[in-house]
Amino acid sequence: MRKLYFFVCFFLINVGLFAQYKIKKIDADIVIDGKLDEAAWANAATISNFYQYFPDDKAKATYDTEVKILYDSKNLYIAAKMYSKGSKYITPSFKRDFRAGGSDNITFCIDTFDDHTNGFLFGTNPYGVMREGLMFGGASDNSFLNIFWDNKWVAESSFDENAWYTELAIPFSTLRFKENSQKWNFKTYRFDSQSNETSSSIQTSQNQIIMNLGYTEAVEFEYPLGKNGANIAFIPYVSARNATDFESKNPREGTKFGIGADAKVAITSGLNLDLTVNPDFSNVAVDKQVVNLTRFDINLPEQRQFFLENADLFSGFGSVITNPFVPSTGTLVVGNQLFSPFFSRKIGISVDSVSGLSVQSRMNYGARLSGKIDDNWRIGILNTQTAKDEAKSIDAVNYSVFALQRKVFDRSNIAAIFVNNFNPGSAVDGKGNLFNRVGGLEYNLTSKNNEWQGKLFYHKSFENNTPADSYAHGGVINYSTKKFIFKWSHDYIGDGFVADAGFVPRKNFWHISPTVGFNFFPKESIFNRYSFGLAYDQYNSNKIGLTDRKAGPFGLFVWQNTSKLLVSINQNYTYLFSDFDALRSNKKLPILTKGSSFTYYNMEANLVTDLRQKVSLVLNPLVGQYYDGNIKSVSGNLNMRFQPYGILTLNYSYNDIRLSKGQNKIFIVGPNLDLTLNKKLFWTSYVQYNSQFNNLNVNSRIQWRFAPVSDFFLVYTDNYNTEIWMPKSRGVFAKLNYWFSI
Repeated sequence: MRKLYFFVCFFLINVGLFAQYKIKKIDADIVIDGKLDEAAWANAATISNFYQYFPDDKAKATYDTEVKILYDSKNLYIAAKMYSKGSKYITPSFKRDFRAGGSDNITFCIDTFDDHTNGFLFGTNPYGVMREGLMFGGASDNSFLNIFWDNKWVAESSFDENAWYTELAIPFSTLRFKENSQKWNFKTYRFDSQSNETSSSIQTSQNQIIMNLGYTEAVEFEYPLGKNGANIAFIPYVSARNATDFESKNPREGTKFGIGADAKVAITSGLNLDLTVNPDFSNVAVDKQVVNLTRFDINLPEQRQFFLENADLFSGFGSVITNPFVPSTGTLVVGNQLFSPFFSRKIGISVDSVSGLSVQSRMNYGARLSGKIDDNWRIGILNTQTAKDEAKSIDAVNYSVFALQRKVFDRSNIAAIFVNNFNPGSAVDGKGNLFNRVGGLEYNLTSKNNEWQGKLFYHKSFENNTPADSYAHGGVINYSTKKFIFKWSHDYIGDGFVADAGFVPRKNFWHISPTVGFNFFPKESIFNRYSFGLAYDQYNSNKIGLTDRKAGPFGLFVWQNTSKLLVSINQNYTYLFSDFDALRSNKKLPILTKGSSFTYYNMEANLVTDLRQKVSLVLNPLVGQYYDGNIKSVSGNLNMRFQPYGILTLNYSYNDIRLSKGQNKIFIVGPNLDLTLNKKLFWTSYVQYNSQFNNLNVNSRIQWRFAPVSDFFLVYTDNYNTEIWMPKSRGVFAKLNYWFSI
């Protein structure tokens, strides 16, 4: 019996059930220089013996990684040594918040509440370039990572012929965690371009996203962390703007000065209050223009810092169009939201009654309370007020959101949301409604083993004159194993459902979308993976019947050099319940008329070449029939890396549409230069020509990060009407902000 007891203990320790990394508390100084030469590091325990994730998730990493963690009263310290084949490391540039694929880097995922659902991501590369993000939804999908979040921490790296090294110091004030907590969850993953391997401290199946928080290990602090203490950040700004609108009656606005401030106040270790007064978001990166071939609006991701922390509490409601087989391109997903009761980008965007175009409107103030109350409860409260603009007939609107989330089972939750936008000046929708409200309840499922994921939801809208059928409901379920993937989703949006503060591109429909597929991971092949399956997507209207259908087979191929190709052959059916300019001619050419229906076939693909190469390509072709004619379309980007000083990207979209009533060629050409002189000085310049709107847009931005999370921005913008080559608007903007920790 004694021998059996020792055997069982030995086995359990080796499989990791008893193993738990101990984080020692230190009182010695750690100099963040990427050298790892302090005595404290020599005495710290090591996390090593990494597993491959790519190309073989059952093998050990060819070149191992060693990770060590320490802490003191103010900071969490992480150090790592990455063994490598040589010193020919790949880095896109010195620009912060790089994407991991196609370069050498290491990432640390920290689950501070031990819920395997929400976490913080910090990463760096051999040149000490930093990236950070917020993970939510278990980080079980690439879309469950917010890379625009920015906060205070430091990192430095160094390298030699056989390894590279990194050191991080993350202030506890940057993190959110439970008071007196002692156990967190942690994982590390690494991209090694020279051995063409991706490895992780936790063995992770290739059918799962590598950052998935379901695959972590427990780490235990030597002593409980206690209360985070006073944690207040004050971030004031001053700005100056000189702009000219050549299309208005009074084109010269002159020079205008602005002042405002943000603040972050830690109410508790897990609950944060964000405040903003007279914010100015003109320094936010410009949106990439796209050609919208659909009949409905598309959405773009939120990038404004005020809205980012715990953003999933507010924006995670509703329905999202997903394909579990779509390969990650390292770029942002555009327009994948089917509907949402709250969409933060609506705040500060209004319609100019004169031009009919969407324009920025001033935001007077904003307040957000969000985060964890305890192990099981999360809360989000938001209130903002936008300003009135009489010249553009834009009314002042107050937006309020309340969200509550309760953890159930291991990684699932029940969530509720209430949205209210109130316009005291006039009607929001022209029908006498001074307010619009939406209430919703959702159940979000994530199984402990990551094989099951899904949600059920019900939302209802309320107004002064609430119409019938003013509700939305739906559900989605995903089942994913290494060999098999199945997805089912359905949605219903009533004709009377109104969410003025949300994203509702279409109403009055039933939507179903099943997908089934099989994965294969061959040995000793040029392919690392190939998958085949069938996808089906259908919309029905209560009054019309079938309005949209897209169905057909698809194949996914992943090469050993990391290139990816997804191909699908589609049968499409479209019924037009309103006139549609399918030529995307801005209504200058004949359009397809209401009541018409079309069945047509085409093929589309998504190709991503090896991002480790100095020149890489993302290519999205679409060819075949299109309504009653045909289409030849291609979009994507061509990237050239000038390591480590920057990337030159050519974004492109070309569409040759030929219908029975006419033809049109639409294209967008957008060269983009990201020049990074060092880790503090960045110059980004966009030039975007859009033939659909005869517009040439120039946006050039210099950013100097002179202190942690403190910046000086200088932005130049220019817009031209290319039909007559006359300027439409021009402006120069400067902004200085500084982060004070109190």
